[in-house]
Amino acid sequence: MLNFLRRKKDNVQLFYHTDMHNHILPGVDHGSQSVEQSLQMLEAEIKMGIKRVICTPHVTAETFENTPDTILPAFNVLQKAVAEAGLDVELHVSAEYRLDDFWNKQYAADNLIPMPGKFLLVENSFMQELLELDELLFDLAIKGYQPILAHPERYGYYSHRHHRYETMHNAGVCFQLNILSLAGYFGSSARDNAVWLVKNGMVDMLGTDMHNLEHAEIIMEYLRSKDWRKMSALLEPHIMNDDIA
Repeated sequence: MLNFLRRKKDNVQLFYHTDMHNHILPGVDHGSQSVEQSLQMLEAEIKMGIKRVICTPHVTAETFENTPDTILPAFNVLQKAVAEAGLDVELHVSAEYRLDDFWNKQYAADNLIPMPGKFLLVENSFMQELLELDELLFDLAIKGYQPILAHPERYGYYSHRHHRYETMHNAGVCFQLNILSLAGYFGSSARDNAVWLVKNGMVDMLGTDMHNLEHAEIIMEYLRSKDWRKMSALLEPHIMNDDIA
C-alpha cells in the first residue's frame, strides 16, 4: 500500500460523502485488478471523507462489454471483502455506459444498472459527439432516467463549442466533473474546460474516476492545494452527489 494512505497530512476531507464515478470494482475493466487493490482504493476514498461509493465499471463495445451478469458477481465479491475487512463504507453498483453499438443493444433490452434514483452515468465518444446525443438524452429522461454526462470537460471537441454545454445542461442533463481534470491530469484543454464549467455553475457532481492508487495520490495532493480551496468554494453550492438516492 502506498505510504500516502498513512501520512496524517494527507487526511484531506471532501465536502461531500458520495463518490459516484470510479473504477474500484475488481477485474471487470482497466481499473482495479484485484480485491486487494479495490480495498486499498476504498481506504483512500475513506481518507478523503467518502462514506458511500457507487461503483461504475466501464461498459464499452469490444473492450469492456460488461452486463449485469459480469458486474453483479464482482460487486458481491467486493461487498463481502469490505465486510470482512471492516471498512466503514457503503457500496452501491451501477456502470459508466459508453454511448456506442453495445450500449444500443443493452439499452434496447433494458439491461442496465442505474444508480439509486435512476441516475445513469453515460460517456460520449472522445473522438466526436454522438450525432443523436440530444435525442438519446431526451429519451432517457422520458423513460424516467436522470442522465449524467461523465466528465464533459474531457471531450476536446467542446473546447470551442461551450454553447453545447449550455444546451445540454439547460435541457436537464447533469454534468459530472473529474477532480483529476482540475488537477491537470488530463492536460490543459480538459483543465480549461473544467474551470469554465465550474465558473459557470454547470458542475452538478464530482467524481474521482479513480482507476488505481496513483490517481488517489494525485487527488489527495490536489485537495491540499490553494486551487482546490478556490474551486471547492465555487462548487459546493451546486454539488449533489449526496442527493443520489
